[in-house]
Amino acid sequence: MTRSLNRLMPVFATTAVFLAGFLICSLAYPNFASLRVVMNLLTDNAFLGIVAVGMTFVIISGGIDLSVGSVIGFTTVFLALAIERWGVPPFAAFVVILLLCAAFGAAMGATIQYFELPPFIVTLAGMFLARGLSFLMSTDSIPITADLYANLSDHAIRLAGGARLTVPAMIMLAIVAAGMALLHLTRFGANVYALGGSRAATGLMGINVARTTVLIYTLSSVLAGLSGIVFSLYTSSGYSLSAVGVELDAIAAVVIGGTLLSGGYGFVFGSFLGVLIQGLIQTYISFDGSLSSWWAKIATGLLLFAFIAFQQITLHMARRSRLRPAGVAKP
Repeated sequence: MTRSLNRLMPVFATTAVFLAGFLICSLAYPNFASLRVVMNLLTDNAFLGIVAVGMTFVIISGGIDLSVGSVIGFTTVFLALAIERWGVPPFAAFVVILLLCAAFGAAMGATIQYFELPPFIVTLAGMFLARGLSFLMSTDSIPITADLYANLSDHAIRLAGGARLTVPAMIMLAIVAAGMALLHLTRFGANVYALGGSRAATGLMGINVARTTVLIYTLSSVLAGLSGIVFSLYTSSGYSLSAVGVELDAIAAVVIGGTLLSGGYGFVFGSFLGVLIQGLIQTYISFDGSLSSWWAKIATGLLLFAFIAFQQITLHMARRSRLRPAGVAKP
């Protein structure tokens, strides 16, 4: 029981920070607690929430994926060109880009596994490749005028007080729920945790390390592609500079959510809360009106330091609790 509580402590801490932050913001600005603000918080951070789910799997496995922001940018440009200039129906374009993203992620995963290269280097190369391809395709911002994009607001669920649960927010919530089920209720999820604990031990357990590694990076790239689709729905455009630095925001959200950068531990729900905390900071700055948007980065940096320190303290306490019975048993 104590060990289970220790495992959940980082997620409890993230939840407490989010609730405390929301309470402080609501006390400062009474309208902050409205349902409309909450729904806007989900909509504005939908693309980040989706990509953070994929990043959670990667980091738990002991890896990193620096290519996701560039994949989002490439996706928006591809969709804009396919729909506006090549005459491809939107849903067909969605399927094609997701297949391309899956192949891209699988290639990175295979390179990491079979060439025994660090994920940092491989995904850094992937970042430059995807961003370079998006610039090669177009350097302009291309508006998307398809009916699906123009009428997207008609498909939102209308709630009390003028609030709306939008399609991007619904997609994010569905991905978070599916990610939680995949990570915590399936054999693949158990393999991801095992891989983050020890690659060598995972192989000795009979788990197919190569297959698991390829699938993890395929999943991350597919979710980055889906995030790009949501981003294009949100902005109704494609631009090669879209989502610059989003990979760092996703990593920050995952770490703030309690996932260990060393791998082997983490929760999708924690990453979701990490995304909401970043969105909460940005929304507070918008309400204030006098603060620079760069304060959001400063606050995120401070939270990262705090959560990394908290993780280390929690790990130290967990080690002591495991060692104490052995010490007592010694004559």
